[in-house]
Amino acid sequence: MPRKFAVAHSLQNGCSFSRTNPRPAAEDILSLTHKNIILASASKIRIQLLQSAGLKFDHTPARVDETAVRASLQAEGAKPRDVADTLAEFKARKIAQRAPDALIIGCDQVLALKTDVLEKAETLDQARNVLMRLRGMTHSLFSAAVVYEDGAPIWRHVGVVRLSMRQFSDQYLETYLDRNWPDVADAVGCYKLESEGVRLFSQVQGDYFDVLGLPLLPLLSYLTLRGDVDG
Repeated sequence: MPRKFAVAHSLQNGCSFSRTNPRPAAEDILSLTHKNIILASASKIRIQLLQSAGLKFDHTPARVDETAVRASLQAEGAKPRDVADTLAEFKARKIAQRAPDALIIGCDQVLALKTDVLEKAETLDQARNVLMRLRGMTHSLFSAAVVYEDGAPIWRHVGVVRLSMRQFSDQYLETYLDRNWPDVADAVGCYKLESEGVRLFSQVQGDYFDVLGLPLLPLLSYLTLRGDVDG
């Protein structure tokens, strides 16, 4: 990504790593043959996706002030896809500073309604307002991944999904929130397509893995071509 956005950010020093091993049945699918891989995230769904693909990797959250970064980027006129890409790179860079010999995967997902970037809801009322704003509209999810090696980005990808939300009733909105809050609090848009959230939509255009927050297929293709995983 061109360096046209100057964003002030602070990187905290301490971090701990958690070893994630795939289920035994998946160990023969892909095996690590090059550098140690670290996912700069504690996202359960991203960890599960890489586990299910058979990768051996560590994972640790990259503590970045995402709200401040988003605000700075938007103030400079950054597009939503650039916001996702920049946040993914910040996360990869943060962990790369602590593990310079590893291959770091940074990820981020941004939801945009037209040019507005929406943030995760922190309360039930905020969740209701987000869903009312998205109702009957088409929004976009930008799912970014950046790979770092030796202190520098070597690969990046931003997947885009367009989702059309149906005109559900106020009654359904309330029953949906009763059943799914606070489980969807960690999901941008207050829905999870792999569960009841799918009932909110009339059409989804794009890669399902991008909806889940990781451009999995392009990432696996890149790691396989590099020789970091068997292929």
